Amino acid sequence: MDSVYIETSIVSHATAWTSSDPAIALLQNQAKQWLADEAPNYTLVTSQFVIDEASLGDPDAAKRRLALLTDIPVLLPDARVEQLADEIIARSLMPEKARLDALHVASAAVGGVEYLLTQNCRHIANAHILPRVYDLLEELGFPRLLICTPAEFLGDPNNGA
Repeated sequence: MDSVYIETSIVSHATAWTSSDPAIALLQNQAKQWLADEAPNYTLVTSQFVIDEASLGDPDAAKRRLALLTDIPVLLPDARVEQLADEIIARSLMPEKARLDALHVASAAVGGVEYLLTQNCRHIANAHILPRVYDLLEELGFPRLLICTPAEFLGDPNNGA
């Protein structure tokens, strides 16, 4: 069974109160739908970085986020994760301020998972960045990793895909 790294944006959107902003509400719905419909088809994993991020902020919201993560195995820490994140930043694939995003990519790559599921399209699932990230991972000998959003799994329900 293929494995999916669950990044913090998925957990945050899936457990938040429905937003009045239609764009955010759509992301929330997609995260919930992916977890309900697609998650059972995969082995889910996460990292301590996600646990740490999910623990921040409003205590009630943090409790909901952590509850969603309860039964998801946490990838073991590995020095290669820090090294790969450093390389992602050193090659200007992500800015230093997005180090945590680089750590998510590095955790998934080092963990050997097939998919990194995110709704962070600024630094992770970004069409300008992805080809260079994929090139770096291939250059460094990491197994194939596909970085994607729930919408890419679910298709567009409005066109019957």
